[in-house]
Amino acid sequence: MLTSGPVVIMQMPERLNLDGVRIFLQELEPLLECHRPRIVLDCSQVRYIDSAGVEMMLHCLEEAMKRDGDLKLAALSPESEVILELMRVARVFEAFATSDDAVRSFNAIPAETVPQDVPWYANVFGELGTLKQAS
Repeated sequence: MLTSGPVVIMQMPERLNLDGVRIFLQELEPLLECHRPRIVLDCSQVRYIDSAGVEMMLHCLEEAMKRDGDLKLAALSPESEVILELMRVARVFEAFATSDDAVRSFNAIPAETVPQDVPWYANVFGELGTLKQAS
């Protein structure tokens, strides 16, 4: 495990099958329990991934998002990308060529500067009152 400021980089195991997932989750789950977890899963060492591995990644993403955090993938092999595509989950994850790129993507908008009382669509569409007046 590496840290880059508030971002944690976790090296994924070589085999993401049921056994590998169980061991990896023991290390990762405590990190998912903090407020606004920011985690990068470095997949550069992954040589085999099955449905248990994909399910674990989806579970971790869901847990991070429940706590206003995020989870991103880095350095996916072409084979891993194909597995994610075949399981129709590739678009669920943000994936980057390197861990550094993934870490930088977290720093693009610091979480502390995003107002929590403004709806996500306000920057794009303005306030709802403005939308109702236009229609």
